[in-house]
Amino acid sequence: MAATRHPPPSRLRTWMLEGLSDMGRPGGHTGPHAAPEPPHKGQRWYRVMCLTGVDYFSTLGYQPGIAALAAGLLSPVATLVLVGVTLAGALPVYRRVAEESPHGEGSIAMLERLLSFWKGKLFVLTLLGFAATDFLITITLSAADASTHLVENPHLTSALQGKQMLFTLLLVALLGAVFLKGFLEAIGVAVALVAVYLALNAVVVVAGLWHVLTAEHLVTDWTSALTAEHGSVLAMVGVSLLVFPKLALGLSGFETGVAVMPHVRGDDSDTEERPRGRIRDTKKLLTAAALIMSVFLITTSFITTVLIPEKEFEAGGQANGRALAYLAHAYLGGTFGTVYDISTIAILWFAGASAMAGLLNLMPRYLPRYGMAPHWARAVRPMVIVFTLIAFLVTWIFDASVDKQGGAYATGVLVLMSSAAIAVTIASRKARQHGWTTGYAVVATVLLYVTVANVFERPDGVKIGACFIVGIILVSLLSRLARAFELRVTSVQLDDMAQRFVRDVASRKIRLIANDPGSRDKAEYRDKIRQIRADSDLTEQEDFVFAEVTVTDPSEFEAELTVRGEVLHGRYRVLTLESSSIPNALAALLLHVRDTTGCIPHIYFEWTEGTPLANFLRFFLFGQGEVAPVTREVLREAEPDPARRPRVHTV
Repeated sequence: MAATRHPPPSRLRTWMLEGLSDMGRPGGHTGPHAAPEPPHKGQRWYRVMCLTGVDYFSTLGYQPGIAALAAGLLSPVATLVLVGVTLAGALPVYRRVAEESPHGEGSIAMLERLLSFWKGKLFVLTLLGFAATDFLITITLSAADASTHLVENPHLTSALQGKQMLFTLLLVALLGAVFLKGFLEAIGVAVALVAVYLALNAVVVVAGLWHVLTAEHLVTDWTSALTAEHGSVLAMVGVSLLVFPKLALGLSGFETGVAVMPHVRGDDSDTEERPRGRIRDTKKLLTAAALIMSVFLITTSFITTVLIPEKEFEAGGQANGRALAYLAHAYLGGTFGTVYDISTIAILWFAGASAMAGLLNLMPRYLPRYGMAPHWARAVRPMVIVFTLIAFLVTWIFDASVDKQGGAYATGVLVLMSSAAIAVTIASRKARQHGWTTGYAVVATVLLYVTVANVFERPDGVKIGACFIVGIILVSLLSRLARAFELRVTSVQLDDMAQRFVRDVASRKIRLIANDPGSRDKAEYRDKIRQIRADSDLTEQEDFVFAEVTVTDPSEFEAELTVRGEVLHGRYRVLTLESSSIPNALAALLLHVRDTTGCIPHIYFEWTEGTPLANFLRFFLFGQGEVAPVTREVLREAEPDPARRPRVHTV
C-alpha cells in the first residue's frame, strides 16, 4: 500500500489519538484503556463482576423508591415478579449471549451475523441507538441520583438546595476527565466501591428487618392494607404484572455484564476463537450478580414499603430517589447516613464509568468498520469528549431529574434485552435445541410485552431513543459519504498464480484491463483486448492482464482483499477479486502492484452509461457505478504524488 508522507502531528493530536492503531484490529482493545491487554490476561470473574456491579448494584440507590411509586403497597410483590423474570428469563438469555459472543459485542453482534447488506447495517445502527440510550442515560441518571443524595443530605440540604443541576454536570464532567486521563485502575476501584456499598446496604437491610420484626404491628398493618386494597393473591399478581414495566430498571446490569466480558481472565488454554474459560467464568459473573441483586431487591423493597410513609416517596419527599438513604439516616443516625450517602454518590458516579466503558467498547466496533464514523472514532479520547458533551445535553433536557430519565433508561434496557432474547432464540433454533428455543421464545415474548407496555406508559423513552437513532444514522451516512473516496482495503494478498502474473508483466509495462465479467467466454476477452488496442492506439506487442471484481456485500466498508490468478481459454490471464467496492479493490490492487514491483501500472476502462448522479449513488450504495473516475479519485486521495500514482485510462 502507498506510503503517503504527512507532516508530523501536533502533540495534542498525538495525545488525543493515542492507541488509535490498536483499535479495530481482531482482538484489539476498544475499551477505556489506552493500550490493549495481552491476550488471555485480565482479572478474576468476581473482580470483574464489581465493574458491572457498579451499574447493576447502584440501582439500589433509586430502585426501591421507583418500585414504591409504581406499585405502592404492592412493591414487594411486584419486586418478586421482577426477580422471577431476572432469574428465569434475563439470566439464562445472557448466559447464552456470553457463549455466543465472548468478546463483549453482545446480542448486537449475534443479530449482525444473521443479517447482511444495508438492512443489516441499518438494524445494527438502530440497536446502537438504543444501546447509546441505555449507556448514556446510565451516566446522566446515575449522576443525577448521586447529586440528589448530596443535596438531600440533612446536613447539606439548606446549603445545596436547588443546585442539583450544577452538581450533576460537575459529576459528568469529572467522569469525562477521568477517562481522558486514562482509566487503567477501573476494576480495582470498582471492587472497593462495590464491597463497601453492599456492606453498608446489608447493614441498612438488617437494621430495617430488625425494626420490622420488633414492631410486629408494621407487618400486620401492611398485610391488612394490602388485602383491603387488592383482595386476593391473584389480584396482587395481576396488578404486579401490569406495573412490572415500571420496575424494569432492576434488569439494567446484564448488558454491561456482557460488555465487560473481555476483562475476564479465563483459562491459560483459552484462544481468541474459543475462550472457554472466559465464557464459563462470565456465566458465573452473571449468575452471582443476579443472585446478589435479587436478594437485595426483595429485602429493600420490603423494608422501604413497610417503614417509609407513602408520601415521602413522592416528588419533594425525603425518600424520593433515596429510599435506603432515608432509612440509613432514620434508623442508624446522621453519621452512618452521611457515610451511606457518600458511598452511594461514589458508586452512582462510578456506574457512569461502567456505562462509559460500555460505550467505548461498543461503538468503535461498528461505526468505523461500517465507514460510518471518522477514523479517529476508534480512539478513546475523542469519543469520550463526544459522549460527555451528549451527556451534558441529556442532563439539561431532563433537568437532572431521576424520575424523568427513568422511562428513557428503561426503554434502552428493555430493547437491548428483547433483542438479546430474540438473538438467542434464533441461535437455539439454528442449533436444533427445541427445548431451549421454546424457553427463550417465551422470555422474548415477555420482554417484548414489557418493552411495548413501557413505551406506551412512558413515551419519553422511545422519543429520546429515536433521537439517538436518527442522530447516529444521519451522522453515519454523512460520514460514509465524506469517506466515499477513501481507500478502504486494509491489506492485499495475492495467491501464487497472481504473483506469477505480476512478476511476468513487471518486466515490461504493466497494463491491466478492468473487465466486468459476463459470460467469460473466449470472445469476451478477445474482443475486449481488440477494443482497448484500437481505442488506445497500442501495438500487438503490448501485453495485458485482466482484472475482474465481484461485489460481495456493498454495505461493508473495510476488508482485506484476496487476489486469485487464473488462465482462461488457455491464453487469457485474469486476476479475480472479491470486494464490497469495485473502484476500491482495483485501486488497492494497483497500489500493491506498484509497491511490490517498483513499476507504475496502467489500467484501462470503458466508460459506463448513465448519468453521473445515478452512477455515484450506485457506487455509494452498491459498490459499482462509474468505475473509472472513481478509481482515479481513490488513487488521487491515497497517493498525492502524481509521479507515483498508477495511470488510469478510459476509452
